[in-house]
Amino acid sequence: MKRLPVSDFTIACATGVGRAACAAALREGRSGLQQRRFETAELDTWLGIVDAVDEQQLPQPLADFDCRNNRLAWLALQADGFADRVAAAVGRYGSQRVGVFIGTSTSGILQTELAYRRRDPATGALPADFRYAQTHNPFSVADFTRRALAIDGPSAVVSTACSSSAKVFGQAARMIELGLIDAAVVGGVDSLCLTTLYGFNSLELLASDICRPWDEGRRGLSIGEGASFSLLERDSDTPAAWLLGVGESSDGHHISSPHPEGAGAIAAMRGALAHAGLEPDAVDYINLHGTATPGNDAAEDLAVHEVFGPGVPCSSTKGATGHTLGAAGAVEAALAMLALQQQTIPAGLNLRSIDPALRCNYVGSSRETRLDVVLSNSFGFGGTNASLLFGAAR
Repeated sequence: MKRLPVSDFTIACATGVGRAACAAALREGRSGLQQRRFETAELDTWLGIVDAVDEQQLPQPLADFDCRNNRLAWLALQADGFADRVAAAVGRYGSQRVGVFIGTSTSGILQTELAYRRRDPATGALPADFRYAQTHNPFSVADFTRRALAIDGPSAVVSTACSSSAKVFGQAARMIELGLIDAAVVGGVDSLCLTTLYGFNSLELLASDICRPWDEGRRGLSIGEGASFSLLERDSDTPAAWLLGVGESSDGHHISSPHPEGAGAIAAMRGALAHAGLEPDAVDYINLHGTATPGNDAAEDLAVHEVFGPGVPCSSTKGATGHTLGAAGAVEAALAMLALQQQTIPAGLNLRSIDPALRCNYVGSSRETRLDVVLSNSFGFGGTNASLLFGAAR
């Protein structure tokens, strides 16, 4: 793969809105997770909530798209001057030569949940002001984004659980390589909803304690919400980072459990290295998928050890952000690029004692060091896996 410039990127998650806020939180080891409630959910758990979404309003031309998911997307698009950078790209290439590729898992399900509370008591009909196509429909977030940014090129949504918004980097890179577009807005958006919270609770994957990736006493994940967007261009004089390689796989082992030996994860990581033309020892840091569930961390540890051995520093940032599900790939890609910019390995937060059965070189405290290449892993339900390699803008 010819490396692609990431011209700009932005992020909004529980640790803050914008690159500076999130970078400071990671550098200082501050988690955005809190033990609190969301809506009417009566669950004993920790959540990564983006409070600014509650006050966010959409501009009138986009009012039909109003829902928590699209408000979260708008919040991220307006941060870091990202929308202005995209506007410049649209002016340079033309609106039809810029694509939009977004990953999400739940989209705007909360809007349907809220509408269901207001259904007609006699007929059961949903309220007339409920707009499924612009809110709940998975494509709504891509439609919203392209309208918000005045983009007329190809647009699509990928929904492959937790790998969704990592896979869109590969989708966009292929479109650029084929000459179909010159630039792409890629990203992920997932907002909290009751379906997600009760669904993961029913799978016995939701922890009552704050999530503790790689910890001996880890009990499960903490759910978060987040949005992140990156601008990929065919050429850029001032890249924020480089997209070096993308690896994707689908092992289809189980609907909700990873392959116990990490077969799909191994294939994705090796695929990213091959795509980039790099050997394992070129990677300076791995942002693990690291959900803090017993089985997931164990399988990923096996996979990472198989590909990289025990030396490369690793950590999971989900102790800071929570698991943002369909947005995790894009959110953690942004955190990986922040690590490159800050030349700092972010700490794996909430660690008490590392599980002695796990062999990765897990980093419990943030550490300044030279970083040239980082890998970000995203592994989803159904055995769908994606690994992204980013390089520092030197």
